[in-house]
Amino acid sequence: MIYTKTGTEALDGLYVQELPQFNKKHWVSDIFGPRHSYAKAPGPQALMADMEPGEVVLPHFHGTTQFQLFPAGSGTIGRKNDPIQSLMVQFKDHHTAYGPITAGPNGLSFLSLRVFTGVSAPVYLHDPDFRDKLKPSKRRNWLSPRLELSTVSILRHRQEVKWEPLWDPATIDDEMNAQMLRLGAGQTVAGPDPKRAAGYYVFVVNGSMDHKGQDLGLWSMTVVDPTEAEFEIKAGPKGLEALVLEFPLDYE
Repeated sequence: MIYTKTGTEALDGLYVQELPQFNKKHWVSDIFGPRHSYAKAPGPQALMADMEPGEVVLPHFHGTTQFQLFPAGSGTIGRKNDPIQSLMVQFKDHHTAYGPITAGPNGLSFLSLRVFTGVSAPVYLHDPDFRDKLKPSKRRNWLSPRLELSTVSILRHRQEVKWEPLWDPATIDDEMNAQMLRLGAGQTVAGPDPKRAAGYYVFVVNGSMDHKGQDLGLWSMTVVDPTEAEFEIKAGPKGLEALVLEFPLDYE
């Protein structure tokens, strides 16, 4: 199955979430599935959050593997306060702690993308029983370098299809894969074999993607289920730069 959501729909869905237990609030959008879940359910799960300046997300983990995108704003992550700039991507295995995340002076946007709906509710490390909820995993918590986007003219007139891995493939020993795909106006390319992994996202970061005649603009996303035989990625009239994010089979 193919799931699609436009960036406009995701942004229009933002609402205020009050977090009295942390004495804060921020804006969230539930893109696919519920915001947090405690059991398996059909379909993918994706959410967006806009953090207030100086807001802190405390260290925690989830029971499902996810890619996390930082497309706007700035901040820091981890005990060493590694800088976050737009655009950066984080990959995190299930049951792998990360954080804190601190928003910069102009806020920080992030999207959490999961290929299926599972036990995704956050488990905070200040919970005295958090160790009881841990399970074995590869414990990868990887943050990509800052990804540069093309100018309008360069993107539109690009002649060659370009795939750029976010991490060295030699360091990956399972089905996980993350790439930046760059296409000129109207160019098409076969997406990864959906059956190779647990499914994947195509997330538009520049230009637009043509999906069955629908022009999917900035921050639009498509989820390709592993039951699909194939998927074609086609650039819109201004070209396309998209993140293609494949999930490992060990995703929970």
